[in-house]
Amino acid sequence: MVKQTLVLLYGGRSAERDVSVLSAQSVMRAVNYDKFQVKTYFISHKGEFIKTQEFTNQPDENERLMTNQTINLEQKVKPSDIYEDNAVVFPVLHGPMGEDGSIQGFLEILGMPYVGTNVHASSVAMDKITTKQVLESAGVPQVAYTVYIEGDDLEKAIAESMASLTFPIFVKPANMGSSVGISKAEDEGELREAIAEALKFDSRILIEQGLIAREIEVGILGNTDVKTTEPGEVVKDVAFYDYKAKYIDNKITMAIPAAIPVEVMDQMRAYAALAFKTLGGSGLSRCDFFYTESGDIFLNELNTMPGFTQWSMYPLLWENMGLAYSDLIEELVSLAQDMHHKRERHLQ
Repeated sequence: MVKQTLVLLYGGRSAERDVSVLSAQSVMRAVNYDKFQVKTYFISHKGEFIKTQEFTNQPDENERLMTNQTINLEQKVKPSDIYEDNAVVFPVLHGPMGEDGSIQGFLEILGMPYVGTNVHASSVAMDKITTKQVLESAGVPQVAYTVYIEGDDLEKAIAESMASLTFPIFVKPANMGSSVGISKAEDEGELREAIAEALKFDSRILIEQGLIAREIEVGILGNTDVKTTEPGEVVKDVAFYDYKAKYIDNKITMAIPAAIPVEVMDQMRAYAALAFKTLGGSGLSRCDFFYTESGDIFLNELNTMPGFTQWSMYPLLWENMGLAYSDLIEELVSLAQDMHHKRERHLQ
């Protein structure tokens, strides 16, 4: 039996590159090596492509992928050198230059199948402001918000935010994920500081009403036939589920399935599928919801390349549905091939 080549792209230029390494290492260990061989390429924080390990069998448990701390520039290659006939790319890349459509466009130019959403859906879903505007039009409920664009009148934006929102207020870069650059403001002074912090990561800033709410997440899998998981809940040991709590201190646990009424589960799953289809998703995504004490549901965001570490919500949600990690990877590869064939047919 000829093994399918799976090309893992990981690392990247965004602030989420360390998460990408953890995700890629989890994927490389979970692959069914009876069916796949894995080739890995590290993208450095400067954008260099580095050829790293190849695996035809299960890696040793002590095997580690290259990082920016262990980079070997002698293995640098041209980006186009990743091309291989009949290979499928798994771009385990989070944040800008990873799940914003840029790498997807590069892979489409190369003519390679890849796991995940296409160029347009990736770029729209990556932008929190655009996502809100699109999903509002489809009837998916959103948390109240205002917007600040760098170069606009800051005083006007602050005045509008304080008039239409109440503290606490969350300030988020429009094009970052994994809680990078997000701050919680309890007064006007902290709001100004939060906007300044978010501007370090993006020029478009989402200013959002803070809620007392549970964080519930739904996994999505499919192309035209979209499947969803039972929701899972993020159970926090900290007041604010920020990047450090999520990935460094690991001060979270997960309840899968979430302890919520069946009708709420069904509504969240329906909203997740609607959001995915409205944005043009394919392959996979994870929808994150807020569920308030009064029973309101708000879609917080749709992640087109959710974390794939061994403790990440997305693979655990599917495991709860009876789809094991290695089988999930195999299904994603199949969906990538199907979507690639469809794109090629559309070009004829």
